[in-house]
Amino acid sequence: MAHDMKPKNMGARIRSVVIVVALAGALGGCATSGNPKDPIEGFNRAMYGFNEAVDTVLIKPVAKGYDAVLPTPVRTGVTNFFGNIADLFIGVNNLLQGKPDQAVSDLGRVLINSTIGILGLFDVATEAGLEKHEEDFGQTFGRWGVGNGAYVVLPIFGPRTVRDTAGLVLDVAVDPLANIGNVPTRNTLLGLRLIDTRADLLPADKVIEEAALDKYSYVRDGYLQRRRNLIHDGNPPRELLD
Repeated sequence: MAHDMKPKNMGARIRSVVIVVALAGALGGCATSGNPKDPIEGFNRAMYGFNEAVDTVLIKPVAKGYDAVLPTPVRTGVTNFFGNIADLFIGVNNLLQGKPDQAVSDLGRVLINSTIGILGLFDVATEAGLEKHEEDFGQTFGRWGVGNGAYVVLPIFGPRTVRDTAGLVLDVAVDPLANIGNVPTRNTLLGLRLIDTRADLLPADKVIEEAALDKYSYVRDGYLQRRRNLIHDGNPPRELLD
């Protein structure tokens, strides 16, 4: 019976971990930095080091093997499959952000790629002129005027802000993969998505290594700038931070 309860509790457990870590960072590290955009820098650097260690020892080697073994068309198909699932909630977020035209386009992508594209393995929608967007609940909160809050580094999930952490809780809550009832299937798909995403980021590793004297600061500043651009659809106001 305990085994059967795991799928039902999976989303709640992930949400609890995210919230607890964010609160721990806010409470335990608030006095470690005078940087207004990173007031819990001591905690964040420690968590960043933990994530780097896990990535170096486990995630990155598996991702490199995945990238080396699977042919490019297969890897592209896997990426497309997970991207098709994401398009559904990208459409929902575009609708919540008051962008109905983009929401219709996103849902059109899901329809086309799920049928003609064979469950999303082929991105037929892009070839048909339907642009792929990138939206999540953190961006939606930002469009609604919610400020960043403190920058925080979460275990495994990596860079976030307090606002984006709240968005992540909702992202996980509605994630179809995280809520699959069959445990082996759920864990296999979540693991595959993680490794596929990490493999796609392998080319960025060299760029960061060559460009950054302080990798932590480089990743933090890059994350905050990118999120700001995403929230404002590439046209942010002149203010330094929201």
